[in-house]
Amino acid sequence: MSSIPILSFSLYSSSRLLIQLIQSKLNAIELTYPQYLVLATLWEQDGLKVNEIGKRLYLDSGTLTPLLKKLERMNYVRRSRSEIDERTVNIELTYPGKSLQSKAQKLLGELEETFEEMSSSSVNDLNNSLEGLLVDIESLKQASK
Repeated sequence: MSSIPILSFSLYSSSRLLIQLIQSKLNAIELTYPQYLVLATLWEQDGLKVNEIGKRLYLDSGTLTPLLKKLERMNYVRRSRSEIDERTVNIELTYPGKSLQSKAQKLLGELEETFEEMSSSSVNDLNNSLEGLLVDIESLKQASK
């Protein structure tokens, strides 16, 4: 068997299990994992355009727009059209959206501690390898267009 199916299965299975684990914690604050990713992106840098969030999360606007509308209804973000170009939508955290960061960090802190108990260097090495793999796969994807 070639390495692509093995790598693909390992990444897919690990990702699904990790997301399920994270989701079990996020249920306490009634957030889905994709909603959490959007908020985490904005906690890192508030005031992004929809397409900037999409680039960071590898999500298209068709996937992102319903997420953002739901987060707006939950009063975690505010969407506003650019005065310069109406096609551009800016996303800003509201006060409740900013406040949610500490709750999410507290919930996921237990998980962080568990991962820190693993060999810290192995988790860092894995993360660095996966970031490199992501760049390589994105390059392959672009080259195949």
